[in-house]
Amino acid sequence: MRKLPKGCADMVFADPPYNLQLGGDLLRPDNSKVDAVDDDWDRFDNFKAYDDFTRDWLKAARDCMSDNATIWVIGSYHNIFRVGAIMQDLGFWILNDVIWRKSNPMPNFKGTRFTNAHETLIWATKSANQKKYTFNYDALKVMNDDLQMRSDWSIPICSGSERLKDDDGRKVHPTQKPEALLHRIFTAATKPGDLILDPFFGSGTSGAVAKALNRRWIGLERDETYATAAQARIDAVIPASLEDTTPMKSKREEARIPFGNLIEQGLLRSGDTIFSPKGDISARVRSDGSITMGNLVGSIHRMGAIAQNSAACNGWTYWHFKTEDGLKSIDHLRHQLRQKLAA
Repeated sequence: MRKLPKGCADMVFADPPYNLQLGGDLLRPDNSKVDAVDDDWDRFDNFKAYDDFTRDWLKAARDCMSDNATIWVIGSYHNIFRVGAIMQDLGFWILNDVIWRKSNPMPNFKGTRFTNAHETLIWATKSANQKKYTFNYDALKVMNDDLQMRSDWSIPICSGSERLKDDDGRKVHPTQKPEALLHRIFTAATKPGDLILDPFFGSGTSGAVAKALNRRWIGLERDETYATAAQARIDAVIPASLEDTTPMKSKREEARIPFGNLIEQGLLRSGDTIFSPKGDISARVRSDGSITMGNLVGSIHRMGAIAQNSAACNGWTYWHFKTEDGLKSIDHLRHQLRQKLAA
């Protein structure tokens, strides 16, 4: 990471060693051995050694982050609290912790603890002063059936055909993350063309998902077996179209169109009549963008509220104009004007 240009990454996704501290073999009730994480890359002499390692890679990752970038770090109870504390010590500002609830977790074979059915993701900016970062709120809301996306995500662990296997049918990587998890993260916090840096690339899940979603990626992996499998996996990915992978814009990102602009552009004219949704209440459009209803004059929002005897009203959706197909909300005209101005 120290060889990369400073500020090159729009997002960092990190799945570092968990420092599981396994004390021996883990056996199933039938005495068969569980294929647990016992690789050298997950072994540290003590907590201080792990903390020093964590501090070093976080500093390097922070240097790679652009001024608008965010970082996601995933971990388990073995390490995530230490990682989070170090992130705060280094000046990162935590936006959320997200719980990945595994809908099909590995059982606790010894029966001495609760089944470990979740992992924690920390989402953070470079500092508390960072005001700009990507968060595709509306896209996530649509993904979640028009409900706000919560910070607890139920996603199955990686299994079946998605799990990379070697020629002998063994798992290529012991902690391969599901593509669905990365898909949600990248949809939430990046845009097409953004550069995602993964300093613990492993089996290349982040690269495969990034390519599919038209994001750029840099993956760092020192194990040649993992790197080879990751490259073959990514080479086989066919990205979707740019149009289909661009998150929908939020209302806040859309250009503001005052009602008076519709009159200036000739989409409505002074003297035109607009109607309530049922057509039983009418108002007349004026040249300055106000409307009249009887002896009252005001904005589309104020007049809409008065018409309904309510405290407030969205005039764009309340008032309608006549077409050959019946009444349509004036919001259709606003949408037409936005498209015209964006062309």
